[in-house]
Amino acid sequence: MNTASLAPIFVRLKLSLLRNGLRQSSGRRAAYISSIVVTLLFAALQLIGLIALRGNDHAASVVVLLTAVLALGWAVMPLFFPSGDETLDPTRLVMLPLRPQPLVRALLAASLVGIGPLFTLCLAVGSVIALAHGAAGVLVSVLAIPLTLLVCVALARAVAAANIRLLTSRKGRDLAVLSGLVIAVGIQVVNFGAQRIGDAGGLSALDPVAGIVRWLPPASAIGAVGSASEGSYAVAAGQLALSAVALFALLWSWQRSLTKLMTAPDGSTLAAASEPTRKEAASSFHQLLPEGRTGTVMQRSLRYVWRDPKTKAAWVSALAIGLIVPLFNALQGTGSVYFACFAAGMLGIQMYNQFGQDTSAFWMVALTISSTKDAYTELRARALALLVITLPYTALVSSLTVALLGDWEALPEVIGLSFALLGAMLATGAVSSARFPYSIPQDSAYKNVAPGQGGLAWISIFGGMISAALLCAPVIALTIWLHASNSQSALWLMLPVGTAYGLLIGWAGIRLAAPQTARRLPEILMAVSKG
Repeated sequence: MNTASLAPIFVRLKLSLLRNGLRQSSGRRAAYISSIVVTLLFAALQLIGLIALRGNDHAASVVVLLTAVLALGWAVMPLFFPSGDETLDPTRLVMLPLRPQPLVRALLAASLVGIGPLFTLCLAVGSVIALAHGAAGVLVSVLAIPLTLLVCVALARAVAAANIRLLTSRKGRDLAVLSGLVIAVGIQVVNFGAQRIGDAGGLSALDPVAGIVRWLPPASAIGAVGSASEGSYAVAAGQLALSAVALFALLWSWQRSLTKLMTAPDGSTLAAASEPTRKEAASSFHQLLPEGRTGTVMQRSLRYVWRDPKTKAAWVSALAIGLIVPLFNALQGTGSVYFACFAAGMLGIQMYNQFGQDTSAFWMVALTISSTKDAYTELRARALALLVITLPYTALVSSLTVALLGDWEALPEVIGLSFALLGAMLATGAVSSARFPYSIPQDSAYKNVAPGQGGLAWISIFGGMISAALLCAPVIALTIWLHASNSQSALWLMLPVGTAYGLLIGWAGIRLAAPQTARRLPEILMAVSKG
């Protein structure tokens, strides 16, 4: 095969894959068209905004940092969404009689077809319009635009090729769970940065960081436009050279990964050398758990947290948001020590719909529940498994929050309130699990409730959270009374009081839910097996 003809063939293949994918369902077609419309709208607004920056003293800092953030997105997206583009998987081509070098060129050409490259092109064009002045600036812009686009695309391809066997494995696909964490952290970082810029008096706060980033590819290509416009031709040449070297290095790394994929066996099918060590570590941890049914149920619940994708996603999101909200509010100077209770609330939600998390496998659990005592032991063990994670986590978040706010005297009070809230949510979660179970579909990563059960989920979670808040009213009232009566020296009592109250209310909730679970076992089994 003539290697020169590979590029147009792969471009047509990319278009065919896209066209055939859209023919599969009207929903997929509508989603893709909607994403194009939203992307084009956002790109147009971004282009207008960048053009409006033309002539601003800090335009170079803004566009350089925007380019760096975009390049970071190109680098991490293949790790979180490896199935988003079928052509990202080079293992589909390993059996074809193709050499890596022409294959890299063909795949690079095909990679330029899509929404992402179009958005990147709009940002690059807007950036150079904002910076380019004079003939030298325009000339460098002609080189900077394609160089920026190619570096971003090659970066994504090199990362995907280097990690493709990990990404297509079960453990690799679990990386997608972290996408929600990255998005949540990213939003808070942007919010924090915007507030810092406002406090610093404007865009001038970006100049120190941009002075460093302008030498990092592909942002250096955009920075070269500003340097050339200012007459710093040697600096501009150096920045362009950095991006060009980065492009060739990425293409070389990509080609090397393709060569390895085509010639080396798949090591993921071989037994991991560290597997015995992992088993020994897991066995040592399990020895710390209670004996009998309690230990068995705790072990099962903790394995769900680690192995089941839906359960892991829920826990990762709860752990991340429970940490981000209080800490970022404290960093911004607008927080309160009581924001630390948010961590207990986020993890307490994991107690809701306990049986629905088992999906259709709950029938094996149901076979072991023949009395109220069995139901009580099952619910208690699930709550204890949750506490293994939530108790140290809640104490950690509370300590970090009061440390950032410099109010260590409030630590016992905050931990006591958090433990009381956690106990209340364990209680209401156990009752709602018995009264309002619902199924969690496993055939879709984006559905957490089976069709027709949305009302049950709403009642189970939001009704339970409102009930938990009401159950915490005595502890909250006691805290308010101690503050109102200026009894600051007695606030340390909130730690033992809140802990004891949480234990008592949690125990009472599980005792109340146990007979309901044993009595409603057939209804629970039907509800969680739906869909």
